[in-house]
Amino acid sequence: MTTAIPYVNAEPHIGHALEFVQSDCIYRYHKLMGYKTFLTTGADENSLKNVQAAEAKGITTEQLCSLNAAVFRDMATKIGLSFDSFLRSSVKKDHWHGVQRLWKLCNERGDIYKKKYSGLYCVDCEVFYTEQELEDGLCPEHKKKPVFVEEENYFFRLSKYQKEIEKLITSGKLRILPERRKNEVLSFVKSGLEDFSISRSKTRAKGWGVPVPDDPEQIQYVWFDALGIYLTGIGYGTDDSKFKKWWPADVHVIGKGIIRFHAVYWPAMLLSAGLPLPKSIFVHGYITVEGQKMSKSLGNVINPSHLIRKNNDRKNE
Repeated sequence: MTTAIPYVNAEPHIGHALEFVQSDCIYRYHKLMGYKTFLTTGADENSLKNVQAAEAKGITTEQLCSLNAAVFRDMATKIGLSFDSFLRSSVKKDHWHGVQRLWKLCNERGDIYKKKYSGLYCVDCEVFYTEQELEDGLCPEHKKKPVFVEEENYFFRLSKYQKEIEKLITSGKLRILPERRKNEVLSFVKSGLEDFSISRSKTRAKGWGVPVPDDPEQIQYVWFDALGIYLTGIGYGTDDSKFKKWWPADVHVIGKGIIRFHAVYWPAMLLSAGLPLPKSIFVHGYITVEGQKMSKSLGNVINPSHLIRKNNDRKNE
């Protein structure tokens, strides 16, 4: 099983703690029932928002990611998350080879092509939005105005897999829990899937991230790269016997804001690469502050370390 792979542009908040506790409950239950269990988590480090956060602090992106990944790992340990793998996406040895292999398999299938593109891009989400998806011209997740971006990128043929993904979800072969989240995904799929960008120019990415195979002037789009941790965290590209033992995942635990990437984009990528699909996706909601999502980008976060420290102080009284 897996947790989501959080961005490390800032320290964690209690929304991350919620997901870790939920994941740990599922993990420990199955372990007590006698199942062999493996939980992988990690740090999403190859995003543009990490680059910008490092620039704001006057340090290198590598320094920022190392510092904050250590904080996330420490928080997971203090909470008691029973993880077997914590993989940082900037670690070349364990991650890059696997996600480049995934890219090559999709490309060999004819599902990757290059074209010029322009659109409204939310850096905090690391996703392009249509004007119809915005709320009063703002990103629905982060309440910020997206940036207009125009460049030549590689695209993935998501539209090719619309019917197949719809059938997988409707039949229950790919389970999405709870039911209302399944219905949301089906509504999105039935509205019509469009191909999506899976790379950025090396210039816009500031040279940070996993290079596209055979095109060093392009960097893999953060979602294509980060979702790959679910594979590389159990040996994809480095230990095939370990990977075959554990994949496919029985459950991905994620927040509702990233359901599109996990329940639509990710299955399509795996279908293209000829890899088995995860069995289920468990989607939790948000911890909110005055009705707003708790988010590092919005600045309305509560650090879980403070609550852990407060709880420990009470125990010691």
